[in-house]
Amino acid sequence: MRVIIAATVAGVVALTTAGLPSAAGRYEASAEPAAGEQAPASLAKPWTMPRTPDGKPDLQGNWSNATLTPLERAEGTPLVMTKEEAQRMEKGFTERVERLAEASDPNRPPPPKGGDGSTGAAGNVGGYNNFWIDPGDRVAMINGEYRRSLIVDPPNGRVPAQTPEARQRAQQRLAMFKGRGQYDHPEMRPLAERCLMSFGSNAGPPMLPNGFYNNNYQIVQTKDHVMILVEMVHDVRVIRMGGERLPKGVRPWMGDSIGRWEGDTLVVETTNFHPLQQFRGASENLKVTERFTRIGPETILYKFTAEDPTTWVAPFSGEVPFNRTDELIYEYACHEGNYALSNVLSGERNREKREAEKKKP
Repeated sequence: MRVIIAATVAGVVALTTAGLPSAAGRYEASAEPAAGEQAPASLAKPWTMPRTPDGKPDLQGNWSNATLTPLERAEGTPLVMTKEEAQRMEKGFTERVERLAEASDPNRPPPPKGGDGSTGAAGNVGGYNNFWIDPGDRVAMINGEYRRSLIVDPPNGRVPAQTPEARQRAQQRLAMFKGRGQYDHPEMRPLAERCLMSFGSNAGPPMLPNGFYNNNYQIVQTKDHVMILVEMVHDVRVIRMGGERLPKGVRPWMGDSIGRWEGDTLVVETTNFHPLQQFRGASENLKVTERFTRIGPETILYKFTAEDPTTWVAPFSGEVPFNRTDELIYEYACHEGNYALSNVLSGERNREKREAEKKKP
């Protein structure tokens, strides 16, 4: 299902669940058997890595990292879950979708005056219902293991604690905005609402599922560059293969990414992040190292390590399966933050005016 929508944040919903690797962590195609016979296991034909004209692994195509597996897992739980646990989790998600897709009661009462009471980017007028949401419907499987979290290090599957310096920066940011309303000026609105960056860290790096929808990517390779088109908010990452890093003061969206090949793995190191991105409160010292390894015809194993000694007491690493999808990548029709931001702010000014009129004697 793909649905073009226009609501608080307009976009394209993509339901793109692709196959997962076998328990052996690779794919095999059976050799052609003789008529009436079954091919013995010894004749299984191994999958062959496709390569670009310059001999590098071919990562090109459309991929999705949608998954039910969260970034972090509950304290005291192991990384790997059983097949039965994964099936229960997936079944529970499917049943929830079916339940929320049931027909609404036409005789239900109207919502309360002023909205439904929800908070966040949608304000108190409500946001998307479940029809529009597509976070993925499979537990992440890596090396034949069902995973409870995408983070694999530290072993507890949690983002490390923040440093005192990071906590102080957070307090300073709060103090800077004290006394200001969230609709006072454009810079107070979230990057996603302004259609400047994708939700969460979908574009990254690290490129993580957003838990919402549109977790789709298109990869295009040349000898000198790798381009990653992110469907969510149509972000585009351009990775330079080799070369000098940008000056420290030049900080583009998604940072400055330089790639290299280590065997059949694409390794990308990114620094110089834009100061407004602040991945999980990170500072200008953030460095993200990514590894893209194609492990089968349907899967890229994506690994990342985020390190910033001024933000976390230790680095942390994760693994995410990127599964091939035959769906197209569509333009994300996000416009509210560009054309309607003036309406967002003028609406607040109008509200303030009306409140001021009420206070007049």
